[in-house]
Amino acid sequence: MAPCASPSALALTASTRVSSSLQLTLASPRPRPEARVPRAPGAQLRPLTACSWPRRPLLPELAAAGGGARGTGRAQPLFRPRALMTTSQIASCAFTLGTVAVLPFYTLMVVAPNADITKRTVESSAPYVALGLLYAYLLYLSWTPDTLRAMFASKYWLPELPGIVRMFASEMTVASAWIHLLAVDLFAARQVYHDGLKNNIETRHSVSLCLLFCPVGILAHVVTKVLTGAVGRSH
Repeated sequence: MAPCASPSALALTASTRVSSSLQLTLASPRPRPEARVPRAPGAQLRPLTACSWPRRPLLPELAAAGGGARGTGRAQPLFRPRALMTTSQIASCAFTLGTVAVLPFYTLMVVAPNADITKRTVESSAPYVALGLLYAYLLYLSWTPDTLRAMFASKYWLPELPGIVRMFASEMTVASAWIHLLAVDLFAARQVYHDGLKNNIETRHSVSLCLLFCPVGILAHVVTKVLTGAVGRSH
């Protein structure tokens, strides 16, 4: 049999347990009383959450910035400047603007070739400067590291048709080539017009052809000039 503990030992053990429980009670934090909010009669209490206001979706700019930062590990700008026009829109606007800009000059040379306003307008260099600046801008936008390689693809550094076809697959390249043609055609039409005034030769048909078929317009002017000279000599 186990020996029985003495009364003094039992009392010492009980006092030790009581003191330990008091220390634990004093050490544990006491709960704070919850603040009571006065409510109207009949109103129901809603459970308190960490965020009681409704959540709203982030703005697209903020969401995109957050996604980019998480994906790459780098902080992305919250707001990025948006381009006013796309590449296709720039090419389309330049194509239309260049075409409309040259029409008044052709109209004057065809409708009123001998008028003073036509002579003063055709003498101006403003359309060539404007078309040159527009062409340079489109050329800058369409230029790529492979442009020269596509233009001079042969071993003799000469253009080849497949490379030119690949280069003109871009709308920006086509628009820049169109502005280039408009400037050259207008210059050729002006030369035909001035030569007609100088030699008293009809140039309306030749100038009209120079708008879209410039080589044909120049050929028509040469033929007209030869026929006019032959008729004049015969008379």
